[in-house]
Amino acid sequence: MKILSTTGNGDLARVYVADMGQKRYVEFVESVQPPVPREEKWVLIISTLFGCPVGCSMCDAGGGGYHGALTKDEMLGQIDHLIRSRFPDGSVTIPKLKVQFARMGEPALNHAVTDVLLELPKRYHAPGLLPCISTVAPAAREPFFARLKRIKDTFYPNGQFQLQFSIHTTDKKKRDELIPIRKWTFDQIARYGRSFREGGDRKITLNFALAKDMPVDPKILLRHFHPEDFLIKITPLNPTVRLQKSGLQSYIDPNSAGNYPIATELEDQGFEVLVSIGELEENQIGSNCGQYIQHYLSSKNKVEGAYQAAGEMEKEEIVSL
Repeated sequence: MKILSTTGNGDLARVYVADMGQKRYVEFVESVQPPVPREEKWVLIISTLFGCPVGCSMCDAGGGGYHGALTKDEMLGQIDHLIRSRFPDGSVTIPKLKVQFARMGEPALNHAVTDVLLELPKRYHAPGLLPCISTVAPAAREPFFARLKRIKDTFYPNGQFQLQFSIHTTDKKKRDELIPIRKWTFDQIARYGRSFREGGDRKITLNFALAKDMPVDPKILLRHFHPEDFLIKITPLNPTVRLQKSGLQSYIDPNSAGNYPIATELEDQGFEVLVSIGELEENQIGSNCGQYIQHYLSSKNKVEGAYQAAGEMEKEEIVSL
């Protein structure tokens, strides 16, 4: 792995662009979540695919096309680079080390992700290790999800694992427009979620990167998902090239932590609701979910509020696609 460039603020987030050989490029991220300092929580976000075949309407990860899955060693190489730059002996003393498989690529489409999960506890001394899988639940990936549960039960019990399903709306037709692949129904997600969660495990997250005019019906959610097992996370739509082309607008104003009626309605149905708004500077760095610096720099469409730090770099410093 050859690091081609870095961009960002070391006190908040930093994006790395790397060549895995033969001009196969990935991005990976280290970040903190203010006001929590790095000494208490450190977040690593790695790529699992070269691009992404899903093509979600708000995500730039597929902007450079899809070129296959990373190997176990290629994923571990990203984690190694981040961890050993701060902890050369692989002993991470931070109370919470969150490793998210969420930068580029749908992790359920790469079976080697589960091999990485098996390797992490052996490779590092990190008592605070918390892996996080964020998925749109692609269809026909039952073997991946079955193995994921076995690994969680054995190596990450009692709240040491976080599982998130990105669904974005309760309207089936609009969900298909936002996530244009075959995927599990709400019944299938709910069934798996109930079987996945054991006593002491974290609640499973249902994530809504919520756009205006995308329905979220609390009664539909309650029909499928029990609040004892599932919580709701609502996030802004981050500024991306694909978002600009789609014409979608964020329901959540990233400049405001105001009150949102849908959150209250969901809480009234018994759900735990998290409205998660990150730092605006992360949009300029390009470290937020769905953002993809390479796609931005190769696009003629410049997005207001996004990738300013990367945009100021010389083209040779990053990657010319």
